[in-house]
Amino acid sequence: MANKKSFVLRIDEETYEALEKWAADEFRSVNGQLEWIIARALREAGRTPRKPPPPPPPAEDNYSPSDITPSS
Repeated sequence: MANKKSFVLRIDEETYEALEKWAADEFRSVNGQLEWIIARALREAGRTPRKPPPPPPPAEDNYSPSDITPSS
């Protein structure tokens, strides 16, 4: 599991209640919702390092050994 930094966030009650409802609507905790919002904002702003794309899957070989005939 990744290390997570703890910090205190002071936020007005009305904003917190709106955030709490949004989180509940998406089946997240308030903390999880904040992490999701921040991660999305960082991606959209180009502030997160890009991960290299996954390697392509191995090529499928549709031949069986009986399909290969020695050349004469």
